[in-house]
Amino acid sequence: MNAVLQASAVTPEAPVQVRGLTHRYDGQTVLSGVDLALEPGSVLGLIGRNGAGKSTLIRAVLGLLQPSSGDCRVFGEPALALSDQSKTRLAYVPQQPEALAWLTSQQMLEYVGRFYPRWNAAFARDMLRDWDIAPRKVLGKLSPGERQRVDLIRALASQPELLVLDEPAAALDPVARRDLLREIALRAGEAGTTVLFSTHIVSDLERVASEIAFLHEGKVLLHCGVDETKERFARLWLPASMSAAAPKQSLGHHRHADGSLSLVIERDAQGRWPEASALHGARVDALGLEDLFVEIAG
Repeated sequence: MNAVLQASAVTPEAPVQVRGLTHRYDGQTVLSGVDLALEPGSVLGLIGRNGAGKSTLIRAVLGLLQPSSGDCRVFGEPALALSDQSKTRLAYVPQQPEALAWLTSQQMLEYVGRFYPRWNAAFARDMLRDWDIAPRKVLGKLSPGERQRVDLIRALASQPELLVLDEPAAALDPVARRDLLREIALRAGEAGTTVLFSTHIVSDLERVASEIAFLHEGKVLLHCGVDETKERFARLWLPASMSAAAPKQSLGHHRHADGSLSLVIERDAQGRWPEASALHGARVDALGLEDLFVEIAG
């Protein structure tokens, strides 16, 4: 990680804005009325189970698919009609990189670098060495983890203002994953890079994300700061005899074999828990980020 990072240009518009996004595949709704916005310099972790719609949302944000309805904008421009200038300001790493597999790592990076005015060739060279990737080996013959590392190097070397990563740690070993998370934090903190990354690894979110968005069955169930979740949400346990008093609104609820009920509850605008939490026999437990994910998506 020896590269010198340049400060990103300050832009007045939100890097990503999504309004009312809906998409269907073969009659099945994959995304349903999604609203999402990223402020400059934020790191948003998009979390959800496999099939929740994370990759579809990312592809729509980048204009790689036309949604059934709704609007996606990047740097204030329609995602489906991004200018060449805006394209040079962003970088995207898909979950399974496949492009230019007939080139060597070095050839691919040299070729791609010609399209980016802020390309950092020294960073690309140093990262190939640090991650022990043979620069003259054809991409198609690299392991999945090595191929993903090269694509991450390609994205980071362009010094983007918006970095979009779809399950970036899926094929990485623990050391490479730690290095990637450190690099994300460094770029967001020092260069002001805006980052959107999807994951199902909760510990990754806790290390680098400033915000999280829970995507479940095509809907964003909540979008808030990572630190905010511990104060804002909790688990409410109600015995079977009190289940009728359960709040009508909750992010997730489970009925257990003994008839008791557990729910994810949220403080109101005045910072109060629902009234049922004060009943005799009710119990409110703190929720960590992983517990919150399991409760919502379980």
